[in-house]
Parts: sequence; C-alpha cells; structure tokens
Amino acid sequence: MLLSSLVAQASPLSEQQVSQLQGLISQLNPIQQAWVSGYLAASAQLAAQGSVVPAQAAAAASLTILFGSQTGNARHVAEALAKQAQGKGITAKVVDMAEYKTSQLKNEQYLVIVTSTYGEGEPPENAIGLHNFLFSKKAPKLTGLKYAVLGLGDTSYEFFCKTAQDFDSRLTELGAVSVQARADLDVDYQAQADSWSTEVITKLEPELKASAAPSAQVIAWPGSDTTAGSVSQYNKQNPFAAELYTNQKITGRDSTKDVRHIEISLAGSGLSYQPGDALGVYFSNDAALVRELLLLTAIARDTPVAVGSATLTIEQALTEQLELTQSYPAFAEKYAAATGNTALADLAADKTALRAYLNERQIIDIVRDHPGLLSAQQLADALRKQQPRLYSIASSQAEVEDEVHLTVAVVRYDAYGQPHLGGASGFLAERLAEGEKVKVFVEHNNNFRLPQSDDTPVIMIGPGTGIAPFRAFLQERDARGASGKNWLFFGNPHFTQDFLYQLELQSYLKRGVLSKLDVAFSRDQAAKVYVQDKLRKHGAEVWQWLQEGAHLYICGDANRMAKDVQQALIDIVQQYGGKTADEAQHYLDELRVAKRYQKDVY
Repeated sequence: MLLSSLVAQASPLSEQQVSQLQGLISQLNPIQQAWVSGYLAASAQLAAQGSVVPAQAAAAASLTILFGSQTGNARHVAEALAKQAQGKGITAKVVDMAEYKTSQLKNEQYLVIVTSTYGEGEPPENAIGLHNFLFSKKAPKLTGLKYAVLGLGDTSYEFFCKTAQDFDSRLTELGAVSVQARADLDVDYQAQADSWSTEVITKLEPELKASAAPSAQVIAWPGSDTTAGSVSQYNKQNPFAAELYTNQKITGRDSTKDVRHIEISLAGSGLSYQPGDALGVYFSNDAALVRELLLLTAIARDTPVAVGSATLTIEQALTEQLELTQSYPAFAEKYAAATGNTALADLAADKTALRAYLNERQIIDIVRDHPGLLSAQQLADALRKQQPRLYSIASSQAEVEDEVHLTVAVVRYDAYGQPHLGGASGFLAERLAEGEKVKVFVEHNNNFRLPQSDDTPVIMIGPGTGIAPFRAFLQERDARGASGKNWLFFGNPHFTQDFLYQLELQSYLKRGVLSKLDVAFSRDQAAKVYVQDKLRKHGAEVWQWLQEGAHLYICGDANRMAKDVQQALIDIVQQYGGKTADEAQHYLDELRVAKRYQKDVY
C-alpha cells in the first residue's frame, strides 16, 4: 500500500500515528527511508526473539552500491552485485547516482561504485552531480569508508574508464580505503564483472554479514525495474524475437542522409516502456562481409570454434556472435600477434597512431590492409562479442500500444575504396525484411523522463535523429491531454529533404499540442544555422519559460551539438538572468539536480 493512500481504518495505526508517519517519511531521502525500513524490519524480527537490535549494528550491516550509467550496463552490473550480496546474507542498497543525496556520503561505511565513461573522459549524465561534489571543497573526509570501484568503458576511446579512475583516486585522497583493486573493463565485460563482484563480496562478507540471512534484502532505487513492477520475462540476456512491421525511409531522394522510420511489434512479449526509454537491438552481420573475411584468412566456413561456452561454426560465430563493423585496438593487437604481422604490431604499439588508423575502418579493412593466415579459433578469439545497439524509442505506448517505433540513421559511407554499412542500422534498413524477426529488449532510462505534472512546460532540443524521444514525448502529452506548453527545436541540413516527421509536427502545431516549433536547416542559406542559433535568437523567451518552471531536454550528438547547445544555454542564462558564466553554469547544474535539465546524448 502506498503511504499517501494509507488510512487508519486499513492499518493498525491511529489517525494521529498515520499523520505522524506520513510527515516523517516525506522529510526523508530514499537512502534514509531504506535505512529506516531495514532497521524496523530487523528490530521487529529480533524483538520477536526476545532481543533488541542496536541502531549501530543495524546500520552497519548494509552495503551501498552506486551506479553511473549512460546505456544501462553499469546499472545491470550494480543490480547483479546487489543480488549476489543478498545471497550471502548482506543487505545492499542499489542507488542511481542521480538519486543519491551527497550529504549521505559522510555516513557511508561500505560503498561500491560502478560507472561508465562517455565522451572525452566525462562522467555519464546521472553521475555528474556526485562527480562534481567529490571534486569540490564541500567533499567531506571519508576516513571511515571502505570502498571498491568498477569501471566500464571501450578501449577504442582515448579516455578509457576515466570516470572510474577519477572516483577511485578521489576517494583515496579523501581518506577512504579501497578493499578491492579497481577493474577497468572493456565492452565485453560480463565475465570479468561477475568475477570482480564475487571477489568484492567475499572480502566484505565477514564485516557485512547480516545477523540473520533471511532478513537480507536488495533495496532498489526508486524507479528501478524492480520497483516499477516489470513483469516481462524478456531482457538483455533473454531478448524477445519481435516482428518488423515497417521500414520506411523518411528522408528525401537527394538527401545526404538515409533515415528510416522503423515499427516493431511487441505483441505477446509483456514488454512495456515509457517515453525516454531505449530499445536494444541484436543484429546479424552481413553475409557478404563474413564470406570475404573467411576468404582473406583462408578459413573454411564450417570450422568449429568456441565462443564462450558455446561451440559453433566460424561462419555462425562471425554472423551472429562477433563484432565486425566496429574496429577496436584489441583486435589489431591480437590479429597482428596471430598472423605475425610486424607492421601492424608496430602500429598497435603507438596508441595515438592506432586510434587514427582505426577511425572509419571496420574489421574487414584491417584484414584487407594486413592479410595473413591464422586459425579459426585465433580469429574468433581476436574478435570481441557483439553488443546490442541502443536506439531512443520514438513512440508512446499510450498511442501505439503493443508496438515500438525507432528513428534510425543508416550508417553508410565510402572509405578506402570500399562501401561501408553500419551493423545494426544496415541490418534494420537492408537485411531484415518486413515480417521477419529481430531480437530486442527495453532499456529503461529513468533519467530522461517527462515531468510528473502535465501542467509543466517542456523545451525539447533534438536535431537529426535526436527528435526520436520527443516524438514519444509529444504522443504521450497528447494522449494525456497535458495542458503544459511544449516547445521543440529541430534541425537538419535541408527543409525539403530532411524534415523528419514534418506532417506529424505540423499537425501537433495546428492542434496546439506543440506550442512552438523552431527549425534550423543549416544548408538552406549561405550562413549555416543550427539549433543553438535558434536558441540564442529566442533567448529571452527561453529564459522566461525556465522561470516558469519548464523542463529542458537535449537529445542527439554528444561531441558537438550537445556542447554547443550547452554553451548557448549558458549565454542565455548570463544575458537574461544577469549572471556570470560560473553562476550560469551553477544554475544549469541546479536544474540538472532538480531533474529539470536532462540529456540523452550519444
């Protein structure tokens, strides 16, 4: 029963006690609520046995696990770690860093941080607040804290696992003691993450072991899959085989971009999603690409290989299990060693030169440039396991029910004298026929959500395929009959070729669902115009909306667009809010903490 709906008649409490309880809980943050819940449960159990549990003992038998996650991987590792702790009789609190009260940090005794890194060594969106706090003058001494840090990243990037390294070094500087060496894990992280988690629990178990194993529990963060009541059996480890309904190109014949509107059926899956969530897509590699790779390496397609615990033919492994369209340093190093190619080995030894070489090259390009012979198992071992691709969901179930829609930009380019096609985008656009099946799962993103109140105005900035979640937002607001104003900024190269969902947006504008629509078609005039320019043009009104409590959302490219938009917002806050640059940055940071400034960038 929800506390807000609790009445004395439906409980053993008096009306006065119900009122007092509601008043107390409303003043507590999620961590404090979890502690009180665990303490009362343990007290009641031991009281029934004729014992009294001291407050200090109840608080000590608890492990806090914080996750910073851009794509959901760190969240899954954190939740698996908590379940493992529970199996050992340890109560664990799993908390999204965005939900964590930094004032609680000084009270922690046992802490595990699981975090990804994105961009140029930056923390994921939900970790920015905690990261900033730790590196500020407000950070407390943590001499009583025992901790461990696990980093998830991609060795293709220069600043591999930098956020985890930041947390690790800073906690040590503040006096905390590491109980387990930090692990920095690449894309294929699962087995190593499981092993590291086991080691951490083993080391902490003697101190954290609950007095009675049956009372151990996993206290989930508000909004997690557990608290949301998800009932589907399908997830990342067990994806649903969904039918492709529609594959429609929504850019013009002469567009430089190939963008597809994809509709997929979720009928019979039990999967549900909210606007702001992403769909994970598994895909098969191009058969022609697999054939060429086997031809270049002189490997018979039916040669058996082991991939993890499974045995299958090398052709099956290359088609269904291994990554071929994204290149990465580990492949160059392993392939050079297996083939005895000294030129590639020398290149691999220079990390900066290797990253430059791998830019725009796929696995097949490396093998074309450096042909050599190796065994089927050596090839399989050199390749990393294929990871599903995540796409922002472009629909609301309030509108489309048991369907899910995506807005997919097909990765297609010519390089080194050869055409190239993206793995998942090429699969969805060209290799998967309507009526055929694709394996999918829902990745929830509770840090990109519409405001709870339908009266709240929202500002959405989504150029290119960044419009996807905002199509879902508008469908949801329309279905709810939300009275809050909606303002969309959209941009692309050309009006006639690249105005994605033009008719839908114009219909929303005509019906008043969209209060304002500002578009920036960068190549339709001599001087390029982008969404950040439109923001500055309407800066006074943007500031007025923010003063009225508007929520601000950005979706799209992280490397350039999101940074340019961020600077435009700082300029607007400075100019119309009368603030310095530092004060404007602090203002946006406060919006982020209040969940009024959210990003879904990639």
